[in-house]
Amino acid sequence: MPQLNPSPWFMILVFSWLVFLIIAPTKLMSHTFNNEPNPRSAESSTTNPWNWPWH
Repeated sequence: MPQLNPSPWFMILVFSWLVFLIIAPTKLMSHTFNNEPNPRSAESSTTNPWNWPWH
């Protein structure tokens, strides 16, 4: 039964992992996105604590 021979399947596994770990991320990260994040101002908003009536 040829499907029980691990030799060709192991190399297919290794090459597929090389593609997923090396080639695919570089292709995905090279894309530019339309919505670049804009830096927000350093001014932080002030929050008021809530007064809960615990009675």
